[in-house]
Amino acid sequence: MQTEILKISNARIITPHRIIPKGTLVARNGVITAIFEGEKKGNTTNDPDAGAGSKESQPEADRRHTVEIDAGGCYLGPGFIDIHVHGGGGHDFMDGSEEAFLEIAETHASYGTTAMVPTTLTAEKEDLLQTLSLYERAKAANKRGAQFLGIHLEGPYFAMNQRGAQDPRYIRDPDPAEYEEIIAHSSAIKRWSAAPELKGAKAFGRYLQSKGILAAIAHTDAIYEEVVEAVENGYTLATHLYSCMTGVTRRNAYRYAGVVEAAYLIDEMDVEIIADGVHLPPPLLKLVYKIKGPDKIALITDSMRAAGMPPGESVLGSLRNGLKVIVEDGVAKLPDRSAFAGSVATTDRLVRNMVYQAGVPITDAVKMMSTSPARIMGVADRKGTLAIGKDADLVVFDEQIVIQRTIINGKEVYRGNNDGSQKI
Repeated sequence: MQTEILKISNARIITPHRIIPKGTLVARNGVITAIFEGEKKGNTTNDPDAGAGSKESQPEADRRHTVEIDAGGCYLGPGFIDIHVHGGGGHDFMDGSEEAFLEIAETHASYGTTAMVPTTLTAEKEDLLQTLSLYERAKAANKRGAQFLGIHLEGPYFAMNQRGAQDPRYIRDPDPAEYEEIIAHSSAIKRWSAAPELKGAKAFGRYLQSKGILAAIAHTDAIYEEVVEAVENGYTLATHLYSCMTGVTRRNAYRYAGVVEAAYLIDEMDVEIIADGVHLPPPLLKLVYKIKGPDKIALITDSMRAAGMPPGESVLGSLRNGLKVIVEDGVAKLPDRSAFAGSVATTDRLVRNMVYQAGVPITDAVKMMSTSPARIMGVADRKGTLAIGKDADLVVFDEQIVIQRTIINGKEVYRGNNDGSQKI
């Protein structure tokens, strides 16, 4: 088997500990083997733990399969990991086609996403089962897009008052017969979001935990005390913090802390935020970062099909029975503009907003887009940081967080140019 060598030099390499100026990264067969400052250190083709030697010192077979990239002084970071995404490029994961999965993965790869967790909407059981079956086929066929890390089922076990743009026809309480059948149908389910105050939700959380599935709190009317019980029963993540959940509320003249305050007070809880600058304006981005810190925050797009598309009319959910929306001002809205109806963000925009709107160091912004999501989803052993032995999922971007190159498993899948973006 011939060795595939990738060498990226003249980069500002973002490691878990620092930024290496004028750094070089080397990967062999999709795995990082060396990171160092400067241009040359040893012979990568013969020693996987050494740096990149000259072409003349490499065996003939390796020389033919070596790709060298000059980053031109741009940043080189770990690929962005989006753990909550519904669509993009004009497609939704609920469209019922393998093509939709593949086009969404390729669209988001052009914005720096190297791995994602496809997310469903509240739907009938049959629709969820179909989406799970399509996921399995699409994952096997996905060669040029962001990798799939498993499915996120968002709903249908939600509080009606906090449904947001979720279809009320399908919202219901957790039913063991239903969710056990769904989980038995596919091993691809990696996280499931639900309202923990619903009848049967605590048992649901325990069941998810027993199956190794991440239980998350979402679309909920819970108060602090109910969140504490939820955490005791397996819920560890707050889905799109602030969106479709309680803050401080009044009940019979008494004030109660809500899910937002619980997420701040419970140190063990992770949170994810839609950092598009619209769902959460800059002051709230700053507040979440100040209280929770980058190690407990995952940036998510929560994007629908209009991500990567021009403004105008679109559809939230499947084309068959989705909700008509309008995209303007960098967000999807209901036609009467009374509420948001989904995000159209891409991961580069999230990082850019955290740096330039929230004033977060680039290292922490990348951590929230790569390292923390990898840990939350249980893949930190191979993804989320630039370190020897990790997957060569890489993104090259400039000072304005404009993506120049996206690399997945050591292979370039996207390259930008002065005339606009292009796929490789």
